[in-house]
Amino acid sequence: MEYELLGWPPDGPKLRLDHERFSYAGKFVMTNTGKAIARADDGFVAAAAFNEDRTDEGTLWIRYVTVDRERRGQGIGPELLSLVRDRAIGRGYDRLRIAVNNPFAYEALFRTGFEYTGETTGIAELVLEYPSPIPDTRSTAQTHRERYQQGLEEFRARDLSTEEEAFLESRRGSDPPEPITDQKE
Repeated sequence: MEYELLGWPPDGPKLRLDHERFSYAGKFVMTNTGKAIARADDGFVAAAAFNEDRTDEGTLWIRYVTVDRERRGQGIGPELLSLVRDRAIGRGYDRLRIAVNNPFAYEALFRTGFEYTGETTGIAELVLEYPSPIPDTRSTAQTHRERYQQGLEEFRARDLSTEEEAFLESRRGSDPPEPITDQKE
């Protein structure tokens, strides 16, 4: 698998993704967002689009992340987001934010070191941030675990698919996933 950051906002490249394989495919044709991709021998398998916050130049918003429907659950999304995270921090951004609307994306973001802020936006999307927005007042492990479970509880209160319900039940009371700490070139 090859991971590559293709460009920064506002001069990102246009990507044409197959709408039958990728969610949000139409969002990647915009050129005002930065883009990063994961590529295998058979072409694109994941993409991320991002742009600077209009009110805070130190914040980069990851707007869309999509993984080929046939490749989901293989850790490609977290690896791609690790690349974006590391390059954005190296470029001078103080923090990254993203809003997610499902527990699978939520878990993937925790694997990338993001944490739930306690905020929602859009249509009940949970806002996550890197680095952690929560000051540690107790042990770090306990704070991260509580924040992780708080977000999962937000999803449990929703109308969910059978797969989402099973996923959430499997995470009840668990620690957050181990984060991916650096991106392989």
